[in-house]
Amino acid sequence: MKNYKFNLLLLFVLTLTIVSCNNDDDNTSVTIDDSPNVAVGAVYAMTNGNGQIAGNVQGANTIIAYSRDVNGGLTPIGGFATGGSGGDFDGGEGLDPLISAYALTKTDDNANLLAVNAGSNTITAFNINEDYSLTVAGTPQPTGAIGPNSIATTAAVTVDGTRGLVYVSNITRPEFLAGGEPMHQGTVTGYWLLEDGSLQPIANSTRDLGIRPSAVQISPDGQWLVVTAINSGASALGSGSEDELTVFNISPNGLLSETPWGTATSTLRGNTEVQADGVIGRNLPSAIGFQIVGNNYVVVTEAREFQYDGAPPAFPALQDGSVSTWQIEANGTLTPITLDVRSGEGNTGRTACWLDFTADGNTFFVSNAIEAGLASYSFNNGSVALIDQVAAQGTGATGNTTDPAAAFGTTEGWIDMWISDDGQFLYQLYGLEGTIGIYRINGTSLELVGEESNNLPDTNTQGIVAI
Repeated sequence: MKNYKFNLLLLFVLTLTIVSCNNDDDNTSVTIDDSPNVAVGAVYAMTNGNGQIAGNVQGANTIIAYSRDVNGGLTPIGGFATGGSGGDFDGGEGLDPLISAYALTKTDDNANLLAVNAGSNTITAFNINEDYSLTVAGTPQPTGAIGPNSIATTAAVTVDGTRGLVYVSNITRPEFLAGGEPMHQGTVTGYWLLEDGSLQPIANSTRDLGIRPSAVQISPDGQWLVVTAINSGASALGSGSEDELTVFNISPNGLLSETPWGTATSTLRGNTEVQADGVIGRNLPSAIGFQIVGNNYVVVTEAREFQYDGAPPAFPALQDGSVSTWQIEANGTLTPITLDVRSGEGNTGRTACWLDFTADGNTFFVSNAIEAGLASYSFNNGSVALIDQVAAQGTGATGNTTDPAAAFGTTEGWIDMWISDDGQFLYQLYGLEGTIGIYRINGTSLELVGEESNNLPDTNTQGIVAI
């Protein structure tokens, strides 16, 4: 009996020893702390000033950093000054002041955060630290035009001593500033992202645009820079451009082609399409948020603000927004796939302006600012279809179709959004609440799990990033 017990004890000790040795040798034993207090990622939101909404130049710009836990919850880390000023180029109501997407962006390796300073006409690069705090890298760099509003970056294009290419879009040039949104014509200009995280301007990289840009992105292969326009087709636009999308070729030295290789629009000025309510003419596409995914498919959100004859936006005349898709061909031209897939019905989805894709790439969500809601779409090789107009719904301005003051006084104003790197959570910026909504992603549906407030201004914010 004693020998039996001894043998069992010896077998137990030997088993523990073998398991311990195996774990040490092949490193298969990993301890994961799933405590909700452990940071697994971060969220960054930009103040774009200090809440002022009078005049183009606002107060000092700051990035508010939050750590992100396994349940999606956010804990403020602190505010990090950009060294520049925020700006307002959207009429002074405090919602979507830059009319743009990607005013704040990050590198794919999560090493750097890039921010625009629309009031001081500069951009700032940060290094992201291990604890998700930020450190400014170098000094803010001038953009050479007015109102930088969107940044794109890629590691697919480099030269010796650099880690990637950066391009920024500017809202306008000085000669077009006074004309406002219908007349603005901007620029894009390039920088190298250096090894220390700072930015170095690229000589002769600026390209003039015939439109007011709203967002800029670089294709996954690093071959193409795409710009969306907010005022394409506007009758007051001196260039006469009706280009909703503009495509430039990127050379290995980081310079863009002198002229665009491709342009496209989903809806031309002067169309006489009959709407469901009997109104003649489909409003023009004010394209803002977009992404280039898969085999260079360009997926674009389209608010329908400028009227079909090119007249400036009039609040009662807004129509339901939409999504359109194209594919960039080898020669830079754009082949349409699905155009004008509406995000609402009966003026219930008027301001489709931002989007982001789920981790599997089969679904994306579109934010409607005035309605304060998220719509879900399916995606299959460039073809898209609306799944659910109200995948998520906040306090919106549905019904206030004729009174802008009532609409802006009611809505939370859902603007920029970003899905976390692990694909589990969507973070939605409420542009008129100073709040971040936290949504768990369940396939094609969303579940509100919390909100984070009291760290951002109630108005004039722009830009959010999640990692």
